[in-house]
Amino acid sequence: MHRRQLLQASAALAAAGLPWPALMLPTPARADAKPRPFDYAWLKGQARALANGIYHPPANTLPEALRDLTWDQYQSIQFRKDHQLWARDDLEFRAAFFHLGLFFKTPVRMYQVIDGQAHELAYDPAMFDLSKSGLSPRRLPRDLGFAGFRLLFHTDWNADVAAFLGASYFRAVGGDKQYGMSARGLAIDTGMDRAEEFPMFTAFWLERPAAGSGKLTVYALLDSPSVAGAYRFDIYPGGTLVMDIDAALYPRQPIERIGIAPLTSMYQCGENDRRMANDWRPEIHDSDGLSLWTGAGEWIWRPLVNPATTRVNSFLDQDPRGFGLLQRDRHFDHYQDDGVYYDKRPSVWVEPKPIAGKGWGKGAVMLVELPTADETFDNIVAFWNPAQPPQPGQELLFGYRLYWGAQPPAQPPLATVRATRDGIGGVVGQKRKYFSWRFAVDFAGGDLALLGKDAKVEPVISASRGRVEITSARPIAVPGLGHHWRAMFDLKLDDDSVQPVDLRLYLRLGTQALTETWIYQWTPPPPAERKF
Repeated sequence: MHRRQLLQASAALAAAGLPWPALMLPTPARADAKPRPFDYAWLKGQARALANGIYHPPANTLPEALRDLTWDQYQSIQFRKDHQLWARDDLEFRAAFFHLGLFFKTPVRMYQVIDGQAHELAYDPAMFDLSKSGLSPRRLPRDLGFAGFRLLFHTDWNADVAAFLGASYFRAVGGDKQYGMSARGLAIDTGMDRAEEFPMFTAFWLERPAAGSGKLTVYALLDSPSVAGAYRFDIYPGGTLVMDIDAALYPRQPIERIGIAPLTSMYQCGENDRRMANDWRPEIHDSDGLSLWTGAGEWIWRPLVNPATTRVNSFLDQDPRGFGLLQRDRHFDHYQDDGVYYDKRPSVWVEPKPIAGKGWGKGAVMLVELPTADETFDNIVAFWNPAQPPQPGQELLFGYRLYWGAQPPAQPPLATVRATRDGIGGVVGQKRKYFSWRFAVDFAGGDLALLGKDAKVEPVISASRGRVEITSARPIAVPGLGHHWRAMFDLKLDDDSVQPVDLRLYLRLGTQALTETWIYQWTPPPPAERKF
């Protein structure tokens, strides 16, 4: 599934809209004249009731004219600024809605919550500028509905801070105002040998914010063949945008692999993986690594790769303190992209919240890496997978915070990995007698600046198979970037297997760990390609 199309579409539609007209039109009208009581407890009851019933897939009743829209036609549809929710109110937030069509064929219902009462928002073609789309407003049904919505903040009414569009996908921006990777409400059967299930947000409730408040609360109802769920998002825009999320899940049937707080990103090529480096830009990725802060307090960095075949890795843990897909490399010259600015893509950090004093328990952070030929395909997924598979009749409660920005809120006190490179092994100037592969890992930060020139820093290296040799650790001068240390080693294979080799490395001085732990999975070439 080309999930990145969802991101491309919402990015295009989030462009600045039309000029303000002289006459302000009213905000979206209610579809039902009678408001209904609403709160999160009611929404959880609705999700539980859904799960106790038979799943009904959404009917595909989209008019043919909308199904047949081209990319350019759909992109031309703009929500009119004068119809934005709360456009005439002196509030810190506004909301605009996405039109159905092209990739977005399933309507979602939209509500505004005022003083505990939910008012449904009705679709009206007049809300949209359709002049360049070829659509006739008179031929569009009045009960069409919306595809999703985006949120704007008072600091810049022309740039949205978050968007919810397609299945259970959503995304946000930090201080760089740059979209990148996405999150999802839930992942089911991701990375398995069968089709992935994509739960959908079927309805949203936007709570009218208090005057002067920098928080907006959004509620969502999730539904799929396997599970129903209720979600609450407290959204705080800023240099690092924070989403405080509560989720209540009600399985309809046993779920073999469920993904809590799933993050979705793209990695095509970088300094450590040149497999698909056929582009003029040196690096192409939304994220360059998975960061883990385990329940035991260990910090782990796993560089991402674009594998030739699907890879699924599980990092077992209990009560994790956090994990995230990060874009650590934020140097423009490493990307040279002045169109989509990969150097400004936000990192996203997941911080679990205790529920009734308990953490997330036993499970694993799972990393799924899929092969991709270009940057239009989101091929990286990371999520928490509880050790106990969900069963029908359960209520699963999860709370967590998502942080969208250049830097995650939790930082290792140790030096961190800044670059991973690899290539043919051996000693320059000496004839190679066998095939080996070299790895060079750069670290910076922490206490490295305190080390004297005679400090006996040791690289601690392990490999799941093969022999580690020619090891070293030394300081390197990086102009403008401070104190760096580079660890290097070669791996000599002792078999012809092409199964991945798991590698692990950190630097220490005596018994003191100086760096976070670098872990990597390297796939050896076939024996015929092991030339030296």
